[in-house]
Amino acid sequence: MTMAEVAGGGDATSQLSEAAQSELLEMCEEQFTYLEKIQNEIILSEPYFCENQQEQAVNRLMATEAELKQWLAVEPKLLAANPQILLQAGKEEMLKLCSELEMVVSCCEAKRDKLRETKELEQKWLEEKKQVLIAAKDDAERLKMEKETLSELNVLQDTKAKIQKMKDYQEKLMESLGNVLEKHVPLPQNETSTSKKKKTTAHEISEDLISLSEILEVLMNKALNTPHDPYVTIDNTFWPPYAEMLLRYGIAVRHQENNFKIRLETFF
Repeated sequence: MTMAEVAGGGDATSQLSEAAQSELLEMCEEQFTYLEKIQNEIILSEPYFCENQQEQAVNRLMATEAELKQWLAVEPKLLAANPQILLQAGKEEMLKLCSELEMVVSCCEAKRDKLRETKELEQKWLEEKKQVLIAAKDDAERLKMEKETLSELNVLQDTKAKIQKMKDYQEKLMESLGNVLEKHVPLPQNETSTSKKKKTTAHEISEDLISLSEILEVLMNKALNTPHDPYVTIDNTFWPPYAEMLLRYGIAVRHQENNFKIRLETFF
């Protein structure tokens, strides 16, 4: 039975008979009289004012518990024995209950729509994540196939190209180093001082001397080719000021037991 059906039935029997109305009015007067009597009894039985708030609260609690026990012991009874009155009261309660149920249904429908919307959003998000996962798997498979198809020849060629690139870079560095040393630290030249013409001999420099860059190259090759014995013997091709400069600035190190042997300093 819907609320409209109950309301329609209530309109048809909304008018009670005169006997039912008189009976209902008499019951209301009796209940009102009973309430006045109880109210007067409560006023007359009001306990004296107690200054102790805790004691007053305990008394009120005891009175409330006693009243509760009394109401629990009372058996419920009908408001009236007249069926017309009971029917009218039942219809009113039914209308109230139907209204409350319609509110509950409305709330449930709103919650259902919200959940349906959330479900659609979650499904859309799930589909997007599935597409991303499929794309990632395809990319991983492609990389795996490329890795498997990569031949050893390609790896070897790539390694050779890198080695050649490093060699070219090393040669370029050595060439730049040689140009700098040739410009700023050139080989000594044979000179005869004009102010010392009267001397019988002039200071001559050996023609077998090698440049500073060549000395560094000899030291580096010795350190790389024979790391267990990196020392080079100083002979007449080494100009002493060059050797002394390398030792003074920490580029080379002299042998502990043989002063005529030097090696390149370990920079790592």
